[in-house]
Amino acid sequence: MSLPHEAYAGLVSRLVALAIDIAAVALGAAVAVGLAVGGSQMMIRETPGWVGPVVGVAIGLLPVVYFSASWWIVGQTPGGIAMGIAVRNGDGQPIGLPRSLLRAVFGLAFAPIWLLGMALVLVDARRRGLIDLAFGTVVVYASQPSADDLAVSEP
Repeated sequence: MSLPHEAYAGLVSRLVALAIDIAAVALGAAVAVGLAVGGSQMMIRETPGWVGPVVGVAIGLLPVVYFSASWWIVGQTPGGIAMGIAVRNGDGQPIGLPRSLLRAVFGLAFAPIWLLGMALVLVDARRRGLIDLAFGTVVVYASQPSADDLAVSEP
């Protein structure tokens, strides 16, 4: 699918969406810690030793689940929804679970490279960052038609 250059999300839209997503994940982590620790202290007057490691694992997985589930289920994170952008495969279709999961894991594991790789958005014709090139994705403004919408049917 070939869309006009303006259909692909730019650097500012992507960075603002990412900032919103980081705030959402941080808020979710804070709520999780508060519920786990505060809840256990309210119910049994102390925090069992196992709560810390379990909460730590859950908070470690939270960003991966947040990004991969958002991209897989609706094609957009809450930050993407706020900015009107969506992640699609190279043909403009939603990305599946394996690609969403890999994109999230590698993007988060190599976050500085993910951020620095966004500089490519400024020079790539389809405004793809390094993570997009690695996983065959594009970030488009959500109001753009999919490849199925562009297919012309005979009357």
